[in-house]
Amino acid sequence: METFRAVITNPIFVSVWAVLAVASVIVLIRDLQKNNSHLMSLMKVVWVFTVAYSGPLGLAIYWFTGRKEIGDDHLWRRAFRSVAHCYSGCGMGEIIGVVITAGILSLSNWWIAGTTFVLAYVMGYALTVGPLVQDGVPFGTAMRDALLSETPSIAVMEVTAIGTDLLVGGRSGITETLFWSAMILSLTFGLIAAYPVNVLLIRYGVKEGMMDPRNTHHDHGGGHGEGHGHHGSEHAGHGAH
Repeated sequence: METFRAVITNPIFVSVWAVLAVASVIVLIRDLQKNNSHLMSLMKVVWVFTVAYSGPLGLAIYWFTGRKEIGDDHLWRRAFRSVAHCYSGCGMGEIIGVVITAGILSLSNWWIAGTTFVLAYVMGYALTVGPLVQDGVPFGTAMRDALLSETPSIAVMEVTAIGTDLLVGGRSGITETLFWSAMILSLTFGLIAAYPVNVLLIRYGVKEGMMDPRNTHHDHGGGHGEGHGHHGSEHAGHGAH
């Protein structure tokens, strides 16, 4: 435990992670431009955020589940695209919440947890409800679909992420290395924890997941959200095998 703490409190840890994250985003953007420019606009944004948050891990998830070059589209791949969609919005809410409450205002742990949790839900739902409404789904219906399909994933992701951040970061301030190390770990642990939840949600038909990248039309400039219930079926592509 002492060795682990020594590693994450060393500025080299955050510096190396930052270099890896930036390099991963560059690789991602080049591949999106060169080989997968046909992907839906929303998913391009999702992948950029996912890779920015989790560096090489996020890039690996994109590489093996989000490109047209995949050989098949089994359930495990669809679940990774689904959790990435959830992660991109929730991660932004978590970053904003932690930076404001812990880094700037130095509030208590209860304020940190509560504010971060709410912001993660707001951002996560916005990334789901907005595209559905843009596709013509009534707002009330879109909210109902989002509550049903996203709540379990967001809850597990945020309980894990916030818990990790508080456990590792403690009362560290925004100028301390530990603050940023804790955020890096919390985001990635939240992603990992929410993955099996998305597997189950897709397996039992609560959500349909994002479209198979091999089936996205090459002239498709804007496909929007993830398939939830029957309202997002046009985005879902093939079912899980």
